[in-house]
Amino acid sequence: MTTHQSIIVIIFFITLIQSSAAATDRHVIRFRSPNLYPESLTYDPKSQHFIVGSLRHRTLHSITDAAVVSVLLSDPSLPPNVTILGLAVDNKHRRLLAAIHSIPPLQPFNALAAYDLTSLKRIFITLLKDDEDGDGDDSDKGDRRSRDIANGVAVDFDGNVYVTNAGKDFIWKVNVDGTARVFSRSKLFRKFPIVVDESDKYSECGLNGIVYDSKGYLIVAQSNTGRLFKVDAEDGTARAVMVNEVLMMADDVAVRGDGVVVVVSPVKGVAWFVKSRDSWGEAAVVDRVKLDGEGFPTSVAVGGGGRVYVLYGYVEEGIVGKGAGREWFRIEEIWREGGEDEMVWVFVLVGLGLAYFLFWRFQMRELVKNLDKKRT
Repeated sequence: MTTHQSIIVIIFFITLIQSSAAATDRHVIRFRSPNLYPESLTYDPKSQHFIVGSLRHRTLHSITDAAVVSVLLSDPSLPPNVTILGLAVDNKHRRLLAAIHSIPPLQPFNALAAYDLTSLKRIFITLLKDDEDGDGDDSDKGDRRSRDIANGVAVDFDGNVYVTNAGKDFIWKVNVDGTARVFSRSKLFRKFPIVVDESDKYSECGLNGIVYDSKGYLIVAQSNTGRLFKVDAEDGTARAVMVNEVLMMADDVAVRGDGVVVVVSPVKGVAWFVKSRDSWGEAAVVDRVKLDGEGFPTSVAVGGGGRVYVLYGYVEEGIVGKGAGREWFRIEEIWREGGEDEMVWVFVLVGLGLAYFLFWRFQMRELVKNLDKKRT
C-alpha cells in the first residue's frame, strides 16, 4: 500500500469517527412563543417544519429546526379559548387537520378543521357529535365518561380522517369532503379496567393517540387503561393488542419508518418503543426512555431523517394557571436508552480497526525491507 493510499484510509477512519460523534448530538428546538402552551405536534415533510397547536389561541404555528416561530394560520371564527388537541398533516392532499375541543367550563365544542397548506385557507370545519345523543349537547350529563372530547387525529392515503373521542371511547371518521360519522364504537374500548384512581382528573381520558398504518389499520392508545388497540380502517373492527406491559396514561403515538410505534405519557414522563412481529396481534416494549415530566410531554412526531421528537408544551401548567405565563417551550429528539453506550463501542471498534491497520502497515513495511536485504 502506497503512502497516498494509507492517507486515504486514515482519513476514512477519521471521518467515520466524526460522523459517529455527530450522531450522539440530540436535536433540541427551544422556541419562544408567550403563553402558547401547545398540546399537539405534527411534522410537514414538504416544508420540513414542525407545526404546533395552542391551549387557548386560535392559531397554528410553524417551528423550524432553527427554532424560528411563525404563525402559520389564524382562525378567528373558532370559539374563543378552544384547545387544539390533535394535529396531522395529509401530505398527499396538502392539508393540515386539527381536532378542536373546548375545555370546561367552556360550552361544549368538538370539531375537525381542515386547512389548505398551500393557500393557508380553511377547507371545512365539521362538528363532531355522538349520533346517539340526539342534539349532541352533553353539558348537563353527570357521567364522567359521557362528555365528548375530540382528541387524536390520523389520516389515511385516501384523505379519510380518524378522530378519537377520549370522553366516550369511540372513533369518528371524516371523509375528504368533511362528512363525519361515528366509525368504531367497539365494546372492547370499555372492556378493560381503568388503571388509574377514579378520582384522578385524567381517569376520564380514554381513547387518545391514533396513527394510521399503511397496511390498512389504525393503532390507538387508551390512556386510562394503558391499552393499545388495532382497528380496521375499513369496517372499524377492533382488537386489543397483547403488549407485555401496561402503558400507563399513554397519550400520543407515532410510527417510525421501521414500523416501531412510539407512545408517550406526560403523566408518567416516559416514551415506550413498541414493536410487533405479527401485524399487531401481539407486541412488546423493546425500549423505554425517561422524559421530562415537568415539561408534560403530550405529543410525539416523526421528523426529518426519521428522528422521533417529543413536544414539551407545559400544558398542565397552562391549564391550572401556575405562574405568570411561560414564554419558552421545546421540541426535543427522543434519545433512546443505551445510545451513548452504543456509541462508545463504535469508538472502541473504530480505534481497534485503526490500530490493527497501522500495525499491519508496519509489518508489511518490515517485510519489504527484509526482502530487499535478501536480494542485495
